Amino acid sequence: MIFPRFCKEVGYASTRPCGNQVYFLSRYLIHETGQGHEVLEVIPGPDQKGLMRTIAGTRVLAGAGEVSWYPEKVPLQNRARLVRLALDSGSRCTIFTGHDEHITFVLDPDLSFFQTLSVYDVIPPRPSLSATIRELEEAGMFAELDVVFEHTLRDISQIDADVYPCRASGFLRTLDADLLLGGERVAGCLTARELLKECYGNEFLVTDICPLSMVVEEPFITRCCRKEREGIGKYGDRFGAVVHWGATPCDIFTAVKDVLAAWRECR
Repeated sequence: MIFPRFCKEVGYASTRPCGNQVYFLSRYLIHETGQGHEVLEVIPGPDQKGLMRTIAGTRVLAGAGEVSWYPEKVPLQNRARLVRLALDSGSRCTIFTGHDEHITFVLDPDLSFFQTLSVYDVIPPRPSLSATIRELEEAGMFAELDVVFEHTLRDISQIDADVYPCRASGFLRTLDADLLLGGERVAGCLTARELLKECYGNEFLVTDICPLSMVVEEPFITRCCRKEREGIGKYGDRFGAVVHWGATPCDIFTAVKDVLAAWRECR
């Protein structure tokens, strides 16, 4: 796969106002032909200086019959999404235009170049970890990390329980607002078990809803309400990151970056 890291590496060659020269950062050219567009690799000339530089030659990477131009403007920083769109295009090479009119392309798209990070979260209410990762990804925050995310969400409303964790999730009977009588089936976690023991004793059947208990793949990222579990490392026999229930977008971005770096270092 060829997918330029920097948009200024890609130039558009329709005319030659400076002759056989290109901008000094250009490594690839989108070239108009009578049959469509082709993608060229620039072979730089030796010992060139200045903004516009003479090239020694070009090499065709994709001919006009192999190239399509995506019809809508897209955020160029969301690299994983562009590879998916390129795969869906059916063309060997897909050219994209950004909202700022910069262009780039994906040649021979292949998602195997990206590391998969498994995301585990629960609903309701809003799955803040999973949702924040999607928002950061759309904004291009993970562009340099070469990562794709697989999201697994558990709907705790589907658990057969009499009592659920809190009113914030929209449940009618919850640990944080209702008096329990004993013997109820509770959807909860370690914190819920401790609360039940301190307030009522041990007369309850608890179904674990902690996202950390959902983990089956590595590397992973999930969230937990226990501050002492926060961090990066082995959880059981799986390697990943745990952020706190109230983690900020900055916390989540840092955890993704750090867990990927640690995972790649130990591979």
